[in-house]
Amino acid sequence: MDWLNRQARRVPTWVVYVLGLVPLGFLVWGAIFGGIGPDPVKAIERGLGLRGLQFLLASLAITPLRRAGLNLLRFRRALGLLSFIYVSLHLVAWVWLDMGLRWGEMAGDLTKRPFVILGMIGFAAMIPLAATSWNGAIRRMGAAAWNRLHRLAYVAILAGVIHLALLSKVWTTEILVYLTLGLGLLALRLLPKARPRRPAAA
Repeated sequence: MDWLNRQARRVPTWVVYVLGLVPLGFLVWGAIFGGIGPDPVKAIERGLGLRGLQFLLASLAITPLRRAGLNLLRFRRALGLLSFIYVSLHLVAWVWLDMGLRWGEMAGDLTKRPFVILGMIGFAAMIPLAATSWNGAIRRMGAAAWNRLHRLAYVAILAGVIHLALLSKVWTTEILVYLTLGLGLLALRLLPKARPRRPAAA
């Protein structure tokens, strides 16, 4: 584990951003030149949403991995921001490409379709996380308040996995994997930290 930690410290954070945007490049390429299926709008929308969920899961996995001895904390901000970028683009794809800016119909979906409501809740929870993801925000808010605010990530991940499950309508293996990972990471994050045992009195 020490070797992995040493290797991770050598990786600049910008590498995570670059690699994280590669799937977006493939989606854009497929949209322009074809090759993403018979319904490119749905493929783009789903692809962006899944990448956003994957990066959010990865960011929540940082703390459990750290408890296990693998310290990737320096990459958590990049993973969180990548998640927000993809989820934002997922929303743009739904509003613009899928719904064609039909605001009345979208407003109706926000009151009738649970998966749309949950998706909006998850996105709303991510906005303050992205807005305070810089070092100055931690200094201004204080570490305790900042940590409390960033518990909204739990809301975002829960809303995200349920949004995906309701949207898919069929309980496939993929959906069950995402649900298991999301709920499992939430459970691990909410578990109390193990306290070191005091040596027994002589």
